[in-house]
Amino acid sequence: MNGAQHILQAFQQHSITTVFGYPGGCIMPLYDALVGDVSVEHVLCRHEQGCALAADGYARASGNLGVCIATSGPGATNLITGVANAFQDSVPLLVITGQVPAALIGTDAFQETDVLGMTLGIVKHSYLVDDADSLPGILIEAIALAQSGRPGPVWIDIPKDILLTQVNLEAADQKEREGCESAEPRTDSATHNGAIDKGINETLQLLRAAHKPLLYSGGGITLAGAEDSYREFAEHSALPGVVTLKGIGNPGRHNPNHLGMLGMHGCRAANRAVDECDLLLVFGARLDDRATGKPETFAPNAKIIHIDADSAEFHKIKAAVLTISADLNDVLHALTCGVKAQPLNIEAWQKQCRTWLTTGGFQAADNEEALAPITGPAFVRQLSRIASDDTIISCDVGQHQMWVAQHYQFNHPRQHLTSGGLGTMGFGLPAAIGAQFAKPGTKVINVAGDGSFMMNAQELATIRRYRLPLKIIILDNQCLGMVRQQQELFYDNRESHINLDDNPDFVAMARAFDIPALHINRTDQIRRGIETILAFKGPMLLHVTIAREENVWPTVRPGGSNRDMMEKTKPAKENAA
Repeated sequence: MNGAQHILQAFQQHSITTVFGYPGGCIMPLYDALVGDVSVEHVLCRHEQGCALAADGYARASGNLGVCIATSGPGATNLITGVANAFQDSVPLLVITGQVPAALIGTDAFQETDVLGMTLGIVKHSYLVDDADSLPGILIEAIALAQSGRPGPVWIDIPKDILLTQVNLEAADQKEREGCESAEPRTDSATHNGAIDKGINETLQLLRAAHKPLLYSGGGITLAGAEDSYREFAEHSALPGVVTLKGIGNPGRHNPNHLGMLGMHGCRAANRAVDECDLLLVFGARLDDRATGKPETFAPNAKIIHIDADSAEFHKIKAAVLTISADLNDVLHALTCGVKAQPLNIEAWQKQCRTWLTTGGFQAADNEEALAPITGPAFVRQLSRIASDDTIISCDVGQHQMWVAQHYQFNHPRQHLTSGGLGTMGFGLPAAIGAQFAKPGTKVINVAGDGSFMMNAQELATIRRYRLPLKIIILDNQCLGMVRQQQELFYDNRESHINLDDNPDFVAMARAFDIPALHINRTDQIRRGIETILAFKGPMLLHVTIAREENVWPTVRPGGSNRDMMEKTKPAKENAA
């Protein structure tokens, strides 16, 4: 076999059945090897960024490794945003690019770029293959590395001549054995386990001594596959809980002690609970700036216990009195046993948190008057009620993303696909495509804004080619809504380059790709519009005109404290009433 054929063999050995790619000169030997190969489905996206984001969505929805492929030069550079997105959100990705032949590296050859240098900060590891015999071992190592520990992208850049070179199997086996021996872990497991047991005992002691303990969970719950363990602990401890954007769905739809998302666009109840708790139990979260606000004022009265698989996250933003670096399933199971044996006495705190939720949860008017304009929150609440419990929502970035986070009730975190750390506009459509390939029998909906949708609108062609039954909802306010909101609130309403009223007719655009489409602009049309696209068997687009002036509420000034949340100011007539 040559190098290209070995890549396909590695895919088969590791049960990789779907990859997203775009061909070009230096990766052509791999595409030649794909001819007649039935073990892997190659999905041709229409832009390399679409390939990376589709692989990301595939991995998020399925929990499996996402794979994207591109050629050298612009093929590789076009992947970078999607790979950075996966890195920020700890998504397992294998990235394979062609490179100019080894003899031409460093000569400024046609479509030569320093992929290794450019990607060092956005991957777990990056390889430039310089020997065909090392390729099989690198593939095995890269696939394992992308999925182990804290997952993330791993990039393999392969010169064209190495893809064409025959691999010496004996030499390859020897290199693989040497690599495995050098990577052998050298930890004292007894000492490590003893430290974890000690940390769990201390956590239980602090929990029993606390009067206002609070659960804080993030995307690490999903990365560890610890959703069931988390829910069991949340149920038996009966702790009030908050989630980050990436943690939405952790408690499920029906946890009575769940307070919602915290942070810049979190609800007042969640932020107030964090502000007043005396013990904050953090599971699988980074304590990032959008969640904490001004760090000095975040959880000012609380002792923080930080539990995560990645010890690099400890003490980065807030100092913790106790840290545990371990598998979240193991820790949660041990803590559940502890609270079962000795239940917590926090009834007054639970009651207080529920009262706050009643008055300070996410609110939205469900006005269905015929002539009333549609608002984002009211639309999303209707969508949440009508869609089935297993529906996957893939969001773009902007106001609509926050409305989904605030008002859609998710039953599982893998049903909420959103760009968290990087905030990548254009994420939603290709990620939804990846999710649909991962879950072919599941309803997948891309909720987009008019700005984000135009970032990767070319992927409508991918939907048409593969006849994916994707549903696309565009909430259109004819502007960059989140930027406009920031300009209104923090720049004296000086609007600068946010107007998008010259966008194309989205219904006509969809129909040009043989995708049926509808347009609605009144609240009494919401239910019929949603029910129509969900009932349609193939792909369909719903263009929803929403009020331009609608903002995401509540909000916190960038760099401000979460306790200083800004709320919508009611018009004078409303106040008088």
